[in-house]
Amino acid sequence: MTPRRPLSLPARLAWFAAAFAFCVIVFGAFVRLSNAGLSCPDWPTCYGQAAWPTHAHEIARANEAFPMRPVEAGKPWREQFHRMIAGTLGVLVLALALTAAWKRPAARWALFAAAAAAALGVGMYVGGEHVFSSALAACAIGLPLAVAARLGRAAPWRIAVVALAVIIFQAMLGMWTVTLLLKPIVVMGHLLGGLTTFALLAYAALRLSRVGADGEEFARLRRFAALGLALLACQIALGGWTSANYAALACGSDFPGCLGQWWPPTDFREGFVLWRGIGVNYEGGILDAAARSAIQIAHRLGALAVFCYLGWLALRAVRAGLRGYGIAIGIALLAQVALGIGNVVLGLPLPLATAHNAVAALLLSAMLALLARTQPRTDPD
Repeated sequence: MTPRRPLSLPARLAWFAAAFAFCVIVFGAFVRLSNAGLSCPDWPTCYGQAAWPTHAHEIARANEAFPMRPVEAGKPWREQFHRMIAGTLGVLVLALALTAAWKRPAARWALFAAAAAAALGVGMYVGGEHVFSSALAACAIGLPLAVAARLGRAAPWRIAVVALAVIIFQAMLGMWTVTLLLKPIVVMGHLLGGLTTFALLAYAALRLSRVGADGEEFARLRRFAALGLALLACQIALGGWTSANYAALACGSDFPGCLGQWWPPTDFREGFVLWRGIGVNYEGGILDAAARSAIQIAHRLGALAVFCYLGWLALRAVRAGLRGYGIAIGIALLAQVALGIGNVVLGLPLPLATAHNAVAALLLSAMLALLARTQPRTDPD
């Protein structure tokens, strides 16, 4: 039996960044679900501070500066700490992207320029120069994408560089989440951006670890896994839309029914209006009961479709000889369904609601592992 090659430094860095991204996602879910998403009314500071107000005189000064959003005890630290760890993740992703491009001087300097543009853009935003800040942010996103396009067939490296562009855009979504007052399309996009960052890092780590196999059966399974990932992504988006519109308890604690009926009054057209006016505070939601019920029912129907397909895919993986992958998908799938039902029946307790987001990320990672395992073997170097 050939001994397994030790992981390279880039692979270890990618795994660490993916694990850190998972932690950021889970803590971000905790912040959102504990209604702390607007606990810092400004960005990237919190009541004008690099950290958050803690002492009595700091709180008094913050309340005077932001009378429309007084300090809520125990909440600002959650939002600002989440920003801090998200920024740390950005540094990790930059390091991984630079590792990917280091042997190409033009690409390496383009990534340094992207990082500098992102940092300068934040400074200009704080200074009120929003137009110049937006232009710099666009450059910071575009440069890594241009580098990724020139990395040829080095798929893991290309993915690592794309992750840098995604996390810069994710920072902008975090800013808009605050400035647009929890606008649902932005909140959903912020959730999807975090999971996309995690998915890119996890997949890069898997490919850098030289996971893969050849064969016609694996090629067929790879196509099924890709379809499963697409379905799961749609369901995660539905979950984000449900959360962003405060529709998680639209059916009360009733399951599998909704408000004592199998099909209560619904308004799908109103429930799925993606863009609404600017200047509205969406905290707590603005939709009526029929629109929220429509969102909740759509999420449940999507969950049923994903459960059936991924359950079948897990069995298919086991039969193809990938027993561990199939079992991992099956366990994560069952746990996610149980948590979803538990959140409804128990009235959305914070630990279960946060765990629902965490297990979604774990299910996503199990699907990515299956996809990577069924890819043809290649040398990432």
